[in-house]
Amino acid sequence: MTLSVRNLTFAYGEHRVLDGVDLDLRPGELCALFGPNGSGKSTLYRCLLGHLRHGGTVTLDGVDLGRLRPAEVARKVSYVPQQHSNPFPFTVLDMVLMGRTPHLGGVFGPRPADVAFCAGVLDQVGLADQRDRLYHTLSGGQRQLVLIARALAQDCGVLLLDEPTASLDFGNQMWVWRTVRELARSGRAVLVCTHEPNHVRWFCDRAVALGRAGRLVADGPPAEVVTTDLVTALYPSVGALAVTADATIAPAEAYRPLPVGVSAGSAGSRQDEPTAE
Repeated sequence: MTLSVRNLTFAYGEHRVLDGVDLDLRPGELCALFGPNGSGKSTLYRCLLGHLRHGGTVTLDGVDLGRLRPAEVARKVSYVPQQHSNPFPFTVLDMVLMGRTPHLGGVFGPRPADVAFCAGVLDQVGLADQRDRLYHTLSGGQRQLVLIARALAQDCGVLLLDEPTASLDFGNQMWVWRTVRELARSGRAVLVCTHEPNHVRWFCDRAVALGRAGRLVADGPPAEVVTTDLVTALYPSVGALAVTADATIAPAEAYRPLPVGVSAGSAGSRQDEPTAE
């Protein structure tokens, strides 16, 4: 399923937030949405989900999203929020079953087939053995994977994620990113909002950058989009940046020439001298 955006505009009163956004999300592609706070990323997501009336068009396989009922949109586009608080003692399986809501008919709740489907989704994200645990007792990384599983339970062709690794430790960040990459490889069109330039370079097939004026300022392969020039333009306070030999963006002052007499293979030294981009 392909999601296409053409000349999308949106304003809160007189304040324009999005201005002429053009974007295509294609099956099998992991695309990053990169940009500073206040650039309109969350508003763009709300437009893509059909929650806001906007200018321009959003289509799913050529069908105008504005012509679809909410339940129809929910069967085609799923969303994973950045954070989720749950005051109720739902189990992991209960949480994932909520994703089947757009597919249920009547008031009789999930069918055995829905339970089996969600059990398979939990296995897909590596949480099959956690299905009976209470959601709020899980680690942050596990809870994020449950939210991803809930989105997968909707069985949609388009998946939108809003900063899925925010507040997670490094191990859980890598776990979530690898899972998301595999979801794209399975044929879904995946858009991930993130502030981490290196995550975009490491995991994504494509990157689009949204500037503070609500306009797309770059679209293409991550190595060509997420450059030191673009990062410093979007985030002026970061200062000078460099790209190391392993293609990681880092503060320029973090890397200095090796002391005289110290070889590149010595303990504590770096072999990847930064290069300008």
